[in-house]
Order: sequence, then structure tokens, then C-alpha cells
Amino acid sequence: MIALHDLLLAHGRGDAPVCRDGDAAFGFDAFVAQVGALAAALRTRPGTRVALCCDDAWRFACALYGLLAAGKEPVIPASAAPDYVAGLSDAYDAVLDGPALDALVAAGASTPPQAAALAIDARAPLTLFTSGSSGTPKAVRKTLDQFDAEVRTLEAQWGALLGRATVLAGVPHHHIYGMLFRVFWPLAAGRPFDRAICADPRQLQARIARYGATVVVSTPAQLSRWPDLPGFAALAPRPAAFFSSGGPLAAASAQRFVAAFGAAPLEIYGSTETGGIAWRSQARTDAWTPLPGIDVRAGEDGALDVRSPHLGHDRWHRTDDQAAFDGHGRFRLEGRLDRVLKVDGKRVSPGELEGRLRLHPWIADVALAPLAAASRQRLGALVVLSADGDDALRRDGRVSLVKALRRHLAAWFDTVVLPRHWRFHRALPFDARGKLQAAAVARAFAPRAEGFELLAETATADTRGYELRVPRTLDHFAGHFPGLPILPGVVQIDWAVRLAAGFVPDVRALVSIDQLKFTAPVPPGAVLALELAHDAARRRVSFVWRLGARTCASGVIVYAEAA
Repeated sequence: MIALHDLLLAHGRGDAPVCRDGDAAFGFDAFVAQVGALAAALRTRPGTRVALCCDDAWRFACALYGLLAAGKEPVIPASAAPDYVAGLSDAYDAVLDGPALDALVAAGASTPPQAAALAIDARAPLTLFTSGSSGTPKAVRKTLDQFDAEVRTLEAQWGALLGRATVLAGVPHHHIYGMLFRVFWPLAAGRPFDRAICADPRQLQARIARYGATVVVSTPAQLSRWPDLPGFAALAPRPAAFFSSGGPLAAASAQRFVAAFGAAPLEIYGSTETGGIAWRSQARTDAWTPLPGIDVRAGEDGALDVRSPHLGHDRWHRTDDQAAFDGHGRFRLEGRLDRVLKVDGKRVSPGELEGRLRLHPWIADVALAPLAAASRQRLGALVVLSADGDDALRRDGRVSLVKALRRHLAAWFDTVVLPRHWRFHRALPFDARGKLQAAAVARAFAPRAEGFELLAETATADTRGYELRVPRTLDHFAGHFPGLPILPGVVQIDWAVRLAAGFVPDVRALVSIDQLKFTAPVPPGAVLALELAHDAARRRVSFVWRLGARTCASGVIVYAEAA
């Protein structure tokens, strides 16, 4: 391990790969040369705080170290989207993006880096942004030696397991998890990182075939989806580890990795403010074990307190997570203390409700959100069903399923605080960083852009089932018809095509709608069921709309062969 502030002065690494990009590789000497060129050019630029907006992992690493070597403070926006970056304008003096990087490298290329010019202050500051649960960007200022302490913790825990493995990632490097696992830790340990983002098993397999030994850095949202994609169980050679952070991985997803690879993903618990706190592998236990050198305790109000070298001070830090400890020094999380709500005058923790729901065999994952009604606050439950839950939904229907889940919760909670609104979707709306924002959960209970409210969805290999509500205020009812509004048939066709495109993307190359029939009107406020069946060989998706037991419309979507 080389200290992060001494990295540019390291001897003996030569052309050892820092970054790999398929058959190409960028060695340590090339890294130092590019950093030196950037630092030389950056020293002449005005401003101290520089927003670094670069999605390319190799160029990001070079620019990050170029800024540090030039005595600048890197400011890392959580997204490079122009509007997002513009909204943070008070936090930086200048922006360094792709075109600006190219110009700087060219400007500094004629200046060979000198050792004195590559020295970096161990306490050099960096600013990152986290949105927490509110969605509002929050600046978190840290120092390079805090990151150095954290990569040393990670290497002490897993360095022997990883060896010289190449780091593959499905996460961006703009936040602390991606920056640590994709950039800082590999650089300090002399372990190459892959330049690309791997979003599915086919990309992973192509990289593994080139690199051999690998480790995968991912999020719960990706890891829960990958087992259903082609090529998942065939990944070979098996990665040394799958890492996950950003939220808890559902137990059912963890067990699918155990079945396929003999080990569950290594989950990391922490935050931008605290750094890594604990880890777990659900093949062993669902409790969290503190990382080496991390002290934890339960505060007076049940909050998890942390003392860690990753904090930059030696005081206890109170988190907003409630924790229950076992007799082995491990803990289980019991929800966010800052999420305690009052529903009909009674205090309730959505996190505790979520935890109890996850105990039910029909639940794979769940997120609760407060919903503002006309006169009072209610809770909405956005649920991802397990295979057994999916079967129950198809067999018994949504109303029966909700009643069973409410009975399950009633064993612990007063009925007035139980969720009144339920949605059953295929996945939770995690963002690119693996975060689940309260606003994104709440949007699941509002009409979609297409106009309908999606209440439930089920799936098999070649079929999809949807239950949706047609809002009474839907614009399509205007003038169709005065005094007796009904949903236009063209809207039913449009909705069927849009929903079919969710699992058969080629449907967008629409050729025709065959065997079309409309057999019953659809009034405002109706709860409709849509059944889709895919015939891949004939490039067709049949659809049937039902209102209760009555068929409203049916037809066959014919689509073109993929180009």
C-alpha cells in the first residue's frame, strides 16, 4: 500500500497497469506523466475550488490527482448534468470537464513533471455531495488522509482476497463508494481498475474473459436484477468478490448469489460523512460487523454511534440510524430515527414497518413513503414481491394480497398507522448511485407520464400482467364523450405498446395491430388488468384488457425484426 498523498512519488511501479480498457492498458508511468501535465497547466489557472465533471474513470483519476498536485480543491458533483452542476455554482470557482481536460493536457505536455511538483499535502481537501433522503445536494468536505485511512481499512479486511484482481464496476465514481472502490483503493494497492462501467452480466463476462481475476463493485439495485439476465450464472472465472453499497441487499437476492457462486455479495454500510462503518455477508448472517479499527455503540436514544479514523477526528459521531446489538458486537439496523412520523396522532417509524414487512415470505424488498392526503398523512408501501409473492398476486389478486400483508403487520402495529396505499412493482426506483430517494418512492403512487396509475405488475419469462387505475381527471376523457366519458381505444393501444416495450424493446419497431377488438367501454376511475404474452418466434405480443371479469379490448402487436 502506498499513501494516497505519496502516490505520485512512488518508485518501482513503472508500467504496472493502473487502468485497463479491453486489450489496452495505461501504466503507472503514463498516469504520472498525464497528472504532471495537468498539474503544470492547472497551476496557472485562477480559482481554487474546481468542479471536476468527467464520466471517464481514467481521465477522472488523472484530473483528480492533477488538481491535488496543483494545490487545487477538487469539488465532485454527484452528477455531471449541466443543470445539476449549475445549481452548485456557489461551491466552486471553475469547472473542469472533458474538453477543458483535453486542452489542459495539451498545454502542459511540454513540461516534464518534477518530483517537487508532484508532492501533495496529506490533508488536501476534497468536497463531495450527498443528497441523503431529501434529494437536496449537501456538501461534505473531507481530507485526503481520511480517504487514505479508509483504503487502508479496506485493504486490511479484503486485500488478501482480492490479490491482483482487476476492479470492474457498475457504479460511477462521483460519490464516495465509487471513488473509494474504483479509484483510490486500486491506486493505493497497485490494483488495476477497468475504465468502463459494466451494467449487465454480458459486459462483465466480456471483461472477465480479457482480464481473468476480477472483483465487481456494484449496488443492490444491479445485484438484484442481474440473476434474471442472460449469462449471470455462467460468469467465469468467478469474480473474487461482489461488493455492494448504497442500501441493504434483499435476502432473496443474496441467496441467489450464494446458489450461483457459493458466496453472497460483501455489503458495505456507511455514508459520505462517516465513510465505511461495517460489512456483512448474508451467507453467514444478516447482522453488520464493524470494519477493522471502527468502534460502534448504541446511543441513549438507540442511535448508532461511530468512532472512526475515517471521520477525521476521534470523537463519537451520532448517526440517524437506529441499531440493535447482539452479544457478538454486531448490530442490525432498525430504521432511520429521522424518519419517525405521526399518522393519526400516533408515532411510527417507516423503517420499522419496512423491517417487519421484509420478514414476510412474499416480500423481496419494500420502501415506505409518507403521502399527503387532503386531510391527513398516510403511508404508501412500494413492494417488490418474491417469487412466492408473485404467485400469490397472480392467484389471489392485489386486494387479497394487501389484506394478508396488513394482517401480518397488525401483529406489531396499531392498524391506524399501517400503509393505506400499496404498489407492487418489479423493482424499487434506485438512482445511479444505488440511492433510494423518498421523492422517487412517492412518485410511484402518482399517475405516470402516460396517464395511468400502475398498481401492480407480475412477470414470467414470456408474459407480463399489469393492474392499473384510470384517473378520473385523465385528459383523454375530455370530449369523449360529453355526458358519458369513456377511455379512447387508441389510448388503450398506446398503453399496451408502451408497457410491452418494457420487456420486449423491439416492440417500438411497430408494424401493425392485428385482430383488434373493443368489446366494452372503460369509464373514469376504472381499475384495469392488462395481460401481455410474447411470441418471440413470430415477433408478436398479444394483449387483453379486462375490467373485472369482462374483456374490454384485445389485439396483437406485430413488430419488425431487429436491425
